[in-house]
Amino acid sequence: MHSTEIEIRTGDRAVVHDLTRDAERFLADAPSGEGDGPSDGLLHVWVPHATAGLAVLETGAGSDDDLLAALDDLLPRDDRWRHRHGSAGHGRDHVLPALVPPYATIPVLGGRLALGTWQSICLVDTNVDNPTRRVRFSFLAG
Repeated sequence: MHSTEIEIRTGDRAVVHDLTRDAERFLADAPSGEGDGPSDGLLHVWVPHATAGLAVLETGAGSDDDLLAALDDLLPRDDRWRHRHGSAGHGRDHVLPALVPPYATIPVLGGRLALGTWQSICLVDTNVDNPTRRVRFSFLAG
């Protein structure tokens, strides 16, 4: 298994941050069993945070903004939440990983991500109190 962790700056607003190029760079540097770079296997992506998640979705055509709008509808940033530290409505950020999990596993075929044409691996971060996130990539060769 080959693994690394990167840091992503998400800032002070809710974001959907595309990690696909980061994942491709990681795979390009990952050794295979034969030393030629990765061939087939699984890329596991993990976000070690209680208030962020990962999604595989289309970006750039409005789907990323639609996801954030849907999360605002489902999890309003208001005072209904029992978890009350941080900025107003921060409790909803702690519910996010139940809907947008903190992990994703993507097949790798011939050293390349086996994503669909419009699919991207995205960090979903609605926590405006934490501007920096860590993301762990792990490649398990088949």
